Amino acid sequence: MRSHAAYQLIGDRSHQCDATATYSANGVRAYTLCDGIGSTDAVRDWTITAARRLARAAAARADAEAGLRAVYQVYAAEPERQDEILRYDLPAACAVVAVTAPGKPLSVAWCGDSRAYVLTPRGILQVLTADHNERRVRRGSRNFVTSYLGVTETDEQRKARYRHPAIESVTRSAENCRLLLASDGAYEPLEDSARNLADYLTGSPSRAARDLTESAIGHASAHADNATALVADIRAA
Repeated sequence: MRSHAAYQLIGDRSHQCDATATYSANGVRAYTLCDGIGSTDAVRDWTITAARRLARAAAARADAEAGLRAVYQVYAAEPERQDEILRYDLPAACAVVAVTAPGKPLSVAWCGDSRAYVLTPRGILQVLTADHNERRVRRGSRNFVTSYLGVTETDEQRKARYRHPAIESVTRSAENCRLLLASDGAYEPLEDSARNLADYLTGSPSRAARDLTESAIGHASAHADNATALVADIRAA
């Protein structure tokens, strides 16, 4: 049985602009999910590349934050993103990455409102991330994200503006837990319907990812977003 799987549905969007990727090297495994901002061919293709680049970078460094910072800085340094007008027409994406490495706790890093959860052996689902959006910052719109791949500002600049850095991270022991990475289109409809996401995380990773995503679309409002879930079982070394 595969230890991880991803599933996604397009919802009512014109393009599927969520993307997932995994990468393994020297016993390290990275899992990524990126949620592209917008619905175009360019955003879709860019987000797929970003997810793959992020997975490779995080696995190579055996650390989620180090990998995300490396990729964030590459995009932030692109010359066209220095133009205050042109930058808003360039592809961008929210991102979350999780890394397992021998002898280390699970590391998670994110920029944006894609989330990471762990389901404990006791069936308790814990969210590891804190959304980067205006709902967190000033009780504003959850649809206005306050950090993402493609932003050029430093941690300090983002913190001065939104009271959180550009990138946040967390580590925790997660042996024998189930990891869930989810785009906002996957978790928001279920939360809005007062559903317990843990109820959809049973069975194999492929079944769990599919059940959660299909249920999210089924409970969405009149305009369903792209919905993506990546589920991975983390075993003791």
